[in-house]
Amino acid sequence: MADLNRLVEDLSALTILEASELKKMLEEKWGVTAASGGGMMMMAAGAAAAPAAAAAAEPVEEQTEFNVILDDVGPKKINVIKAVRQVTNLGLKEAKDLVESDKPVVLEAVSKDKANEAKTIIEAEGAKIVIK
Repeated sequence: MADLNRLVEDLSALTILEASELKKMLEEKWGVTAASGGGMMMMAAGAAAAPAAAAAAEPVEEQTEFNVILDDVGPKKINVIKAVRQVTNLGLKEAKDLVESDKPVVLEAVSKDKANEAKTIIEAEGAKIVIK
């Protein structure tokens, strides 16, 4: 483990130009971006606190597109094929081929409402659906 007192002394001795260069190097190494005034604030808070502060400042993106995946066909394969045709507008052969494939993606990059609607329709026929 690093000698933290020595690390504090070394960081305190940096010039503004050196602190700015250190900030850039740490941003590249850790894949983060310091907030405004980050160079001096990072030095005051200590280098170990910088990644947590930068990570906490980044907003979490909410997922907007979902995939509907057929996990298990269940006992009513023909009814599931009909349900897949209903939610996808595929032809009979295409829907049958889709249902018979391994872990098929029934719908790709759809809204949460559309994914839940498709899940309800297909699961009503005895299949199991996973939304990712």
